[in-house]
Amino acid sequence: MRSTIFLILLFASVKSFAQTDSSQPKLSFSGYVETYYTYDFGNPANHNRPGFVYAFNRHNEINLDLGFIKAAYETDNLRANLALATGTYMNANYAAEPGVLKNIYEATAGLKISKNKSVWIDAGIMPSHIGFESAVSKDCWTLTRSLLADNSPYFETGAKISYTSSNGKWFLSGLVLNGWQRIQRVDGNNSISFGHQLTYKPANNITLNSSSFIGNDKPDSVKQMRYFHNFYGIFQLTEKFAITTGFDIGAEQKFKGSRSFNAWYSPVLIAKISPNAKNSFALRGEYYSDEKGVIIGTSTANGFKTLGYSINYDRLIRENAMFRFEVRGFSSRYKLFMKEGVPENGNLFLTTSLAISL
Repeated sequence: MRSTIFLILLFASVKSFAQTDSSQPKLSFSGYVETYYTYDFGNPANHNRPGFVYAFNRHNEINLDLGFIKAAYETDNLRANLALATGTYMNANYAAEPGVLKNIYEATAGLKISKNKSVWIDAGIMPSHIGFESAVSKDCWTLTRSLLADNSPYFETGAKISYTSSNGKWFLSGLVLNGWQRIQRVDGNNSISFGHQLTYKPANNITLNSSSFIGNDKPDSVKQMRYFHNFYGIFQLTEKFAITTGFDIGAEQKFKGSRSFNAWYSPVLIAKISPNAKNSFALRGEYYSDEKGVIIGTSTANGFKTLGYSINYDRLIRENAMFRFEVRGFSSRYKLFMKEGVPENGNLFLTTSLAISL
């Protein structure tokens, strides 16, 4: 009876907002294409870069990282997005999804539930609420994604309620999710995952963000709760110089019902220098520690502990086209990498790309 009453009230609310939506519907189309070439000095015979790399991950071949077409619909009270994609990014990140779900980059529907405030409910397959980097390289300061971005969700499936303050300084959302970067649940998993995002912009040149994930991403028979938090700050210190700093930390139960946890963490610092509107450079330093292999498994007793560094150059060819070049390396006390089939302490690679927004 209560569920019937709830559905009636929800339907009445949707109908009321639809009737008061006097704006003209806006339907727009866009797209993105990024081709790339990566040369890994480890020279993997199968052309696959290390398993913890999920973007620009094919060695010594010209390839497509990400290409998508997107349709967006918007009125004052309704919005929807649908984007279909392909590329090596999709192959790596959607490997666990069945059938045509492997090619759904985004599919969301949203309803504004307040007449006077910016409060929305959105549901579907959406970009992750975690981190400052996305799958769209052109929007990121570095060509390749940082270790903490590649090894936390790029996308998620579920529902969220969000609020944006009238002055644009605050954004707050709460999420109910299918799991850790999932469209379809893991077989045998009936657990609900949760998340939050809080973004504060005290000034036009400062952005502070806190995001979290709480849930189980395994079958209920071996349920292991995972607790994860991401924090980052973006600071535009001068017109030509900016820095981004981020920190991920997570913990997962060692086994079902355990009060002990396996933890991992990752700090990153990126500095961006822009001499003019068409040219920019980025320097990155990062570290990733996952001793127990919760996120990045290894065959060593010490787990994954790696220092990363990179230098990046961007050339804006046109407003919608960017050429990028990056030199990046990984270094570890332990032999976590391969070179010509032999274990090594480090890995060096070059990547170049051409990204065009349509």
